[in-house]
Amino acid sequence: MSTSASTALWTDRLNLTRFADATLKYASRFWFGVTVLGQLIFGAAVATFYTRAAARGDSLAWNRFMTHGYVPGDRAGNFIATLHVIFAVMIMVAGATQLIPQIRNLFPVFHRWNGRVYMFAAVTTALAGTYMTWFRGTIGDVSQHIGGSLNAVLIWLFAALALRSALARDFRTHRRWALRLFLVVSAVWFFRIAFFLWLLIFRRPVGFDPVTFTGPFPTLMSFAQYLLPLGVLELYFLAQHSADMAHRIAMSFGLVLATLAMAAGIFGGAMFAWVPSIKVAFDNRKSISDTLGVTITSGGIDQAVKQYYDLRATAPGEYHFEEDELNNLGYELIHTRKFPEAVRILQVNVEAYPQSADAYDSLAEAYMDDGNQPQAVVNYQKSLQLNPKNTNAVHMLRKLKAP
Repeated sequence: MSTSASTALWTDRLNLTRFADATLKYASRFWFGVTVLGQLIFGAAVATFYTRAAARGDSLAWNRFMTHGYVPGDRAGNFIATLHVIFAVMIMVAGATQLIPQIRNLFPVFHRWNGRVYMFAAVTTALAGTYMTWFRGTIGDVSQHIGGSLNAVLIWLFAALALRSALARDFRTHRRWALRLFLVVSAVWFFRIAFFLWLLIFRRPVGFDPVTFTGPFPTLMSFAQYLLPLGVLELYFLAQHSADMAHRIAMSFGLVLATLAMAAGIFGGAMFAWVPSIKVAFDNRKSISDTLGVTITSGGIDQAVKQYYDLRATAPGEYHFEEDELNNLGYELIHTRKFPEAVRILQVNVEAYPQSADAYDSLAEAYMDDGNQPQAVVNYQKSLQLNPKNTNAVHMLRKLKAP
């Protein structure tokens, strides 16, 4: 081989090496940017909703997005739930800040103290979440509770190892444990974006029961929410130090695809949950759902229905009377297996919004859970008539063997 040919070959290899390094670097930055943006949106939603609800004295509103978020009379449990929310917001902000190289390099003292705050918040949040799972009560089954508890154990373990390596000034090892800690702390967020991505794909509940939130999908995700990101991270570490350029390029494209899937899940979460919760937080009207929920517990469903119509007639500007209010209350009643009450509330919603396909779809589900299959069929058919693209109604009618 001539000298010029040999030089050209080495130049080509060098160019490919630089390309592989560049693609991996920019793919990781793309992932980090999307992740930070998504977590900040979610953090803003959590902070604004819970803070504004507490400031208005509407603590019962916490139950809209957190199972047993507020339980009247349970001071200890409510205090732990409050800590869980506060530290959850802290770790989203502190975690993103901690991983920005420019901040780490330019402000090392801030980086160290921010890391301590982050670790303390992560460990405390995991402890509070474990307590709420096993003693406060939450949705899902035992397998999901075990998955969540294992996540907490990994948070405690990785936090200890990250701190240990930092104190030993082994910063290369510390960075790896810090990244692992970031992923396991973010597991609940990964679960949420996977859930919204799942709904965007199938457009209806697939792989889980929407009433009990049990099934193969949530059970799998209770473990995959941290094991899958950790697996991707280990592959990334291997690619970083691999001499195989194809390995690094393949990892880059895989990471880009994973990031695009994450972005779709973030979009679904932002549009259908997080942005609406921010809007609700800055609306000073009271929740008719929370108000009626208290009345159902204290006075029964008939009194709650009467209260709804009275308030709608006398105080229409003081309460949220949007369709989602009664729809959410209906599903809360379904989740607690109060099926007759759920049917009654969702009947009222259909009366208030007779042109809503979603209202009829929800009422049909309540009838089905209450064992009234004929009425379930009637309301699914009405929902499909109003919205021929309602794939959930089509699926349920087939399941019920109805035309």
